[in-house]
This record gives sequence, C-alpha cells and structure tokens, in this order.
Amino acid sequence: MTTASVPQPSLLRQYLVLTKPRVTQLAVFCAVIGMFLATPGLPDMRLVAAGTLGIWLLAAAAFAINCLIEQEIDAKMLRTARRATARGTISNIQVLLFSGVLGGLGMLVLYNWVNPLTMWLTFATFIGYAVIYTIILKPLTPQNIVIGGLSGAMPPALGWAAIANAVPAEAWVLVLIIFIWTPPHFWALALYRNHDYEKSGLPMLPVTHGKKFTLLFVLLYSLVLFAATLLPFMVRMSGFPYLAAAVVLSGLFVWYSWRLYQDYSDELARKLFHYSILYLSLLFGALLVDHWIALI
Repeated sequence: MTTASVPQPSLLRQYLVLTKPRVTQLAVFCAVIGMFLATPGLPDMRLVAAGTLGIWLLAAAAFAINCLIEQEIDAKMLRTARRATARGTISNIQVLLFSGVLGGLGMLVLYNWVNPLTMWLTFATFIGYAVIYTIILKPLTPQNIVIGGLSGAMPPALGWAAIANAVPAEAWVLVLIIFIWTPPHFWALALYRNHDYEKSGLPMLPVTHGKKFTLLFVLLYSLVLFAATLLPFMVRMSGFPYLAAAVVLSGLFVWYSWRLYQDYSDELARKLFHYSILYLSLLFGALLVDHWIALI
C-alpha cells in the first residue's frame, strides 16, 4: 500500500491526538483521586465534575501547545511524525485557536464553578509545562524531565484544591510521588526510543550520557520512589491495605529496573515503560480504596 493510499484520520481525530488523550487521562485520574482524598466522606460531586472538566480542558490545551512548539522535532521522530502539527495538516493558527478555546473554557469552568485557587494553580501548571518545560528546559538540559517534572506532578494538588480550596501537606506528598516517578518513566521510553531522540536533537539522558548511566539513574530513582510511596502510610494518610499495595507495586518497579540495569534490552525497557503507567494508576487506586476502607 502506498503512502498516498493510507487513509487519513478525520479532522476531529487529528485534533484529539494533539491533546495526547492517554497522558491527559492519567493526569485527570490522579487529580480525581486527589479530590476524593481531600475530604473524609464523599466530595461534592458537582465540584468533582466541574473540577475534572476544567483540569482536563487546561491539560489538553497545554499538550496542544506542546505539539505546536515541537512540530519540527516531532516530524523527525517515528513515534510522533503522524501528528497533524508535524505533517502540517493543521495550521499553527488553528492549533493556537484550539488551545486558546480549550484553555479559556477550562479557566472559566474552574473559576466560576470550582474556586479561583484551583484555576490559578492549573494555569500555573499550564505555563510550567507548555512554556518552561517545552520551550526552555526540554531542548537545553538532559535534566529536563527532572526539573520540569513538577508541572506533570501537580494533578493531585489541583484535585485537592478543587474540593478543599487548599493544598495541605498531604496533597504535596502525592505530588512528590509523581515527581519522583516521572524520570524513570520517561527515561525508560527514551532508552528504547534512543535513535528517535538522537535524530530529534533533544538532549535526553541516554543521548547525552549513554545507556549505562541512564540505567543507573532509572534504578536509583526507582529505589527513591519505593521510599516515597511509603510516605502516605508514615504520615497516616493511609493504612495497611495501601502499604501492602505500595510495597508490592514498588517492589516490582525496582525489580524491573534492576533487571534492565543488569541485562538491557529494548523489549524490557518497553515493558518497564508500560508497567510504569499501570503502576501509577494502581498505586493511586490503592490510595482511594484504602481511604474508603477507613470510612467503613
């Protein structure tokens, strides 16, 4: 089949891809967990619905801007070359308008139906990801994922703020977990997509410091992550059901990282990357289950 005969996705689908729906779903899921953990009982479901919508809209807007800024880089990478911005099937003005509408609606929803604190925190996260990380950090330093990880780690705090109109220490514990999870998650991807990142010119750690150095840092971060996931139990946010889940899930993360360090393969790096996504979902799900068990 020739390239010309390959069916093109619908325009709606092309716009949807710009919002990176899988990444957005994980971020919104973590925000919703923060909402449910912010109150002893069930939260106000109207706030949950409005907060979820507003956070999703601003996250989608940030990812669209990311695709716009990185369109030339995306065109060089196999994983991202089919994005509409990389292929030029959606113009820069259209992406800006799309992102502006999504972001504006998100801020409107959060300000009017949630609270101003959540709106400003979510807007700051938008700036952190779309501007500070994408424009400044990502092309300049191999520590881009580490330094810029805070914006991606914010969803639990945003969700907590939506319900409590405050961001206490417990919310920042959840932010810390995602902040530490982010580097090994992305470095696993960068390891088996190393040739893509070489072509893109981005200074990802496997490109600038080599595979073995990156594998060591993946292992070290996985050990720190194991310790960080014990904090909710240590500060009495959660009980033994969560602790058991955290030990098993984080232990498996360390095991994958150790195997990868000992005997690297692209297949194992891919498995670690996919497990890291499942890991975060299950870990935050365990926090919610433990929270509900404590209410019984």
